[in-house]
Amino acid sequence: MKKILDFITGEMVQAFKAAGYDASYAKVSLSNRPDLCEYQCNGAMAAAKAYKKAPIVIANDVVEKLTESKVFSEVSAVNPGFINLKLEAGFLADYLQKMQEDENLSIEKTAEPRKIMIDYGGPNVAKPLHVGHLRSAIIGESIKRMGRLMGHEVLGDVHLGDWGLQMGLIITELKVRKPELVYFDEAYEGEYPAEPPFTIGELEEIYPTASARSKEDEAYKEEAMQATYLLQHGHRGYQAVLHHILQVSVTDLKKNYERLSVSFDLWKGESDAQPYIPEMAEYMKNAGYSRLDEGAWVVDVKEESDTKEVPPCMILKSDGASLYTTTDLATIIDRMKNYHPDKMIYVVDKRQEMHFIQVFRCARKTKLVEEGTELEFLGFGTMNGKDGKPFKTREGGVMRLESLIQDINEEMFRKITDNHEIDAEEARETAKIVGLAAIKYGDLSNQASKDYVFDVERFTSFEGNTGPYILYTIVRIKSILNKYRAGGGSLGTHEIRKPSGSSEKALMLVLSRFNSVMQNAFDELAPHKICAYIYDLANEFNHFYHETKILSEENEEQKASWIQLLALTKDVLELCTDTLGFSAPERM
Repeated sequence: MKKILDFITGEMVQAFKAAGYDASYAKVSLSNRPDLCEYQCNGAMAAAKAYKKAPIVIANDVVEKLTESKVFSEVSAVNPGFINLKLEAGFLADYLQKMQEDENLSIEKTAEPRKIMIDYGGPNVAKPLHVGHLRSAIIGESIKRMGRLMGHEVLGDVHLGDWGLQMGLIITELKVRKPELVYFDEAYEGEYPAEPPFTIGELEEIYPTASARSKEDEAYKEEAMQATYLLQHGHRGYQAVLHHILQVSVTDLKKNYERLSVSFDLWKGESDAQPYIPEMAEYMKNAGYSRLDEGAWVVDVKEESDTKEVPPCMILKSDGASLYTTTDLATIIDRMKNYHPDKMIYVVDKRQEMHFIQVFRCARKTKLVEEGTELEFLGFGTMNGKDGKPFKTREGGVMRLESLIQDINEEMFRKITDNHEIDAEEARETAKIVGLAAIKYGDLSNQASKDYVFDVERFTSFEGNTGPYILYTIVRIKSILNKYRAGGGSLGTHEIRKPSGSSEKALMLVLSRFNSVMQNAFDELAPHKICAYIYDLANEFNHFYHETKILSEENEEQKASWIQLLALTKDVLELCTDTLGFSAPERM
């Protein structure tokens, strides 16, 4: 469905042309003085120099051509040359009516769908998810949903850390504890057990124990490094242990991601990229892309325009071992070969920006990606405590993600039961729904690249720019609609009428911007713009609600129109929250 700004701009283009001025000056924007007008055009200011006229003269010429417009109710030229615009109430109501009848609520699906892959997980197997994994999961999930809403084919990949020394450490510690297991019998040729030799709880204890011991026991560390080498070179027993580690870890990770309403289409890891590394390294050597530097193989990726030092991208260390850069490049090969994406987006801590500059440049230079394939790094800031430092437990350790979720849920449960008499079981379920909104909205309402303070008290508040406030607004609308139906009214049988007051028109104006906001948010990979929009929308609705006696209105036609407006507001809010990755309960 055509954006309302396009309708407005179209009117201005015709007016500029009719007045004898170039259409390029007819650019329209939201007013930065909503007390004076709803939209504004500053084109006369820009055209003044080209036409050697005072801006106000040009503005008046254009305004004169808009006197018969059906889009505007009020058009005025204001010194030194601004054109102030107010929309005609009937035009606005008609636009919202069409929006309500549109199955996509006015969002226009792309005419050229693209295949987009998003890398937004990155947890290590055999370790619990912690708060450091929160932002990647939440931001990545919202961008995946935004892309699908726009009509693109979007695949999310968790990209597990399942390779390297950590695997060797787990194997070594398991061998110390249970040397009788068949995985460590070099003569064993049979099938390995289907059931893992450890639980997730045991696995999460094994790794830190092994890691700590390796720092104190050199022989133990050497054994772990040897186990890593054997694993990476196809040792049957160790490969079977790796399979069990993945089996147990992924089951647990899926459960924890599910609590965040985060899902992945692909559960691939660094191990999936390993088969591509030997051939990739040889290709880069033979094609002259890589060179030896103190025994290591590197690819130069520095460009003349660089304003800061960009080191060479290391492909293999001097001992022949691979690095994260090697694995990420091999992963790109895997993705290009098996999925042929038009674009790859990496949602990663912004402190890894240099790493991805090197990887992307190397991938392009060595032609691992096709010329038109986009590679984009979306770096996010850190989640901090009130002290401004990375979020920790009270004891100073890294907080497990499930503990954070539990703390938020408990706080929400306390607030819900303090404010209302409600069944405890229902309150628990509601607390989970609202708690998730508190976490996600609290994160996503910040620009991704910015650090932010995770303030439990503020995020769980039912007032202000928070997830619970947005959900409370949705629940309020649901309650009104339910009461209307209970009184014999039916939705969808009446049209939205012209606004009867300023607060109603203000609500309608925000609703009319929906498709434009969503498109812009996706284009800029900026979920915070959706948050800002629904906060505006919730505020305008609540302003209208407090000014208007909706259900007690005696004019049935007027009441039915308002009900339609509320239904549209609810649908837009719910589509936005779903895109951000959370939903509203039936009541709060």
